[in-house]
Amino acid sequence: MQLALFDLDHTLLDGDSDLVWTEILAERGLIDVERMRAFHADYENGRLDIDAFLAFQLAPLAAHPPATLRAWRAEFVARARPHLGEAARALVARHAALSHELVLITATNRFLAEPLARELGIAHLVATEPVRENGSYTGRYEPPACFREGKVRRLERWLAARGSAWSDVRESWFYSDSHNDLPLFERVDHPVAVDPDPELEARARARGWPVLALHSRGR
Repeated sequence: MQLALFDLDHTLLDGDSDLVWTEILAERGLIDVERMRAFHADYENGRLDIDAFLAFQLAPLAAHPPATLRAWRAEFVARARPHLGEAARALVARHAALSHELVLITATNRFLAEPLARELGIAHLVATEPVRENGSYTGRYEPPACFREGKVRRLERWLAARGSAWSDVRESWFYSDSHNDLPLFERVDHPVAVDPDPELEARARARGWPVLALHSRGR
């Protein structure tokens, strides 16, 4: 098995999916944009309390009926689509042409990430999993979150569900912008920093990892 693993925000997506979703909710007076921006500052600085963030992010899923959420998600996809640029789509297509297994692996929850994976033509998704009961979201998530070391654990679970393990992966690539993804960078054969944050860029330069620009403005 050859795996091509792609982060979403600031990697394939030129922007942040959570902030796009937050804008939609904020227009309806349903969420505090400044609190979301504070969470994202903590993320960039390596100080994010993932449990507090997910409690905040998933609460709207539990507060509204599925039909309403689906309508908002359709608007979310329409707003996010222009930020899935040609360079990002071409990168995915190159790996697809080589018959690699394509996986979108992201801390973003599945409700938001799933339609973007489809938009990109990526068959497999490893994401933070919101809990549902009787067809509705509860506001909780199934641990671990797909974040930092949890991203590696989530990937291992995905492999196990397919009857595989890391030992069955013959070659692997991982593309991401964030130093928060260093645990997974350290596990793959071909780590590639995409428009990286300063900490990741320094690590990539020191380790000789490729640095790729997918977005014309960078970070």
